[in-house]
Amino acid sequence: MTVTPTMSVEESFATPSAYPHLRQQLLVLYLGTSALDSEVIGWTRYDGTGRSRPTMGDSDEPPYATGLGALLDGWRLLQMSQLVAHPRGEEHDVGYLPYEYLFERLVDVSTG
Repeated sequence: MTVTPTMSVEESFATPSAYPHLRQQLLVLYLGTSALDSEVIGWTRYDGTGRSRPTMGDSDEPPYATGLGALLDGWRLLQMSQLVAHPRGEEHDVGYLPYEYLFERLVDVSTG
């Protein structure tokens, strides 16, 4: 079965949301290893509700001790970092945090 588009991309993305009362919050956790239950070593948050303006480094304690803690609290896991082997001789380079996990939750903004 072939589906024929009925509108342009611009029209489609301009269509009002079916859930205008929901907004997305994002939580990015950097873990110590590739295991979801390993320690959080870095984090940042984004609030699509507009109720707060979190920034990197705005708290001394991570929002969760582990990535699993976020799942248990209702956050949905959207993306995990691809496991890529370091080239020989670069195993101990620390230029980036390789174990990034992206979580989301939808928040009802109609309730104040």
